Amino acid sequence: MTHDIAASPEASLAATMAQFDASQLAHQTLSTTAMAQNKDTLFAAMRAAGITEIIVTFDGAGDSGQIEDIDARRGDAVVPMPDTAITLAQVSWGISEISTSSMSLSEAVETLAYDLLSDSHGGWENCDGAFGEFHFDAAAGTILLDYNERFTSSEQFNHSF
Repeated sequence: MTHDIAASPEASLAATMAQFDASQLAHQTLSTTAMAQNKDTLFAAMRAAGITEIIVTFDGAGDSGQIEDIDARRGDAVVPMPDTAITLAQVSWGISEISTSSMSLSEAVETLAYDLLSDSHGGWENCDGAFGEFHFDAAAGTILLDYNERFTSSEQFNHSF
């Protein structure tokens, strides 16, 4: 068995890294487009159902974490989540097209919360973990993440007397 050996390992590495960078940029561009579509779809469904805000609470530590609660609100009142189905755009690494998936409004909010949490704070559920809330605001068209990370701290002192 023979292997082609590149004339220069540095050139081969540079080409591989350039290809990866191009793939990463293409994936990020698709992800940005999909998120904009998903926000438009989600906020339109919320407004149509009379929901002004959805609050998603999450908590995790010790290598596991989950969504704790999803509350739909109309003003200050908690209201039932409607059975509305929406279609989310989804992006997978290495695939150059956006796919779609239909799901309930509640599932869509949960999916977006997990995706945004993973993208912004990957590993949030590990070690001491993290907790917080997402606020999906239909009127403003914004998603706010209030994120609190736990950590163990230690201080070392050394004295010579």
